[in-house]
Amino acid sequence: MEKFRGIIREFYREQGRTLPWRETRDPYRIFVSEFMLQQTQVARVLQKYRAFISAYPDFRSLATAPLHRIIACWQGLGYNRRCIYMKQSAAAVVQRFAGKLPDAVEQLVALPGIGPATASAMVTFAYNKPAVFIETNIRRVFIYFFFHGSRVVRDSDIFPLVEKTLDIEDPRQWYYALMDYGVWLKKRFGNFNRRSKSYRKQPTFTGSDRQIRGKVLKILVAEPGLEGYEIADRISEKPERVQKVLEGLRKEGFLKHERGIYSLEA
Repeated sequence: MEKFRGIIREFYREQGRTLPWRETRDPYRIFVSEFMLQQTQVARVLQKYRAFISAYPDFRSLATAPLHRIIACWQGLGYNRRCIYMKQSAAAVVQRFAGKLPDAVEQLVALPGIGPATASAMVTFAYNKPAVFIETNIRRVFIYFFFHGSRVVRDSDIFPLVEKTLDIEDPRQWYYALMDYGVWLKKRFGNFNRRSKSYRKQPTFTGSDRQIRGKVLKILVAEPGLEGYEIADRISEKPERVQKVLEGLRKEGFLKHERGIYSLEA
């Protein structure tokens, strides 16, 4: 275990990444970064993070902002449902916690869009409190070092090792180091996470409903108030498929539909 820790720490000292959300101790900024980093590559988040923080610098400004403006600022990150969850969670922080991000995992997981791993990451990075969690790069590191002969590795097998090796004095830097080593491993040797029981190949984005959802939201940010057939025409998709997507977005709280006109919720 000590040898393992030494390898990871030495790598981080020499090749650790500098990222804007690592340069702050502001819990709100870390809250935003963790939402953005869910299922999204760091390179894409870097393109949006600073502008988003500039537009919405604290929980109250995010909680009270119109949803369509948040979505407009979010464009390019995908998985737009996170905008709704993030706005709802920000409102809950303002209303229930006087604008201060809770420092307990149990309180955070009760907020919209925040699961155990995200909650643990927020507690660790915002407050440097030790919490055990696994994300894709951390998973890759432990599979590489501890499961050489295993074809299928469960997170339940990895979790005790993460807990045992955790630096409880400075968990923040330790997790940064693990993540950066995991990024390097993928570049150098490929994706060891293919041996993970939880591994799922990313579905094709081109031509998917997810792509159409993104196009619909982008159009309605630029042109508020369109009929379904107009939206279908703008994005060159079949009206019946677009209609299905529109209804899904309406039910999820993205859109309102009045007198045949679709627009983003306020």
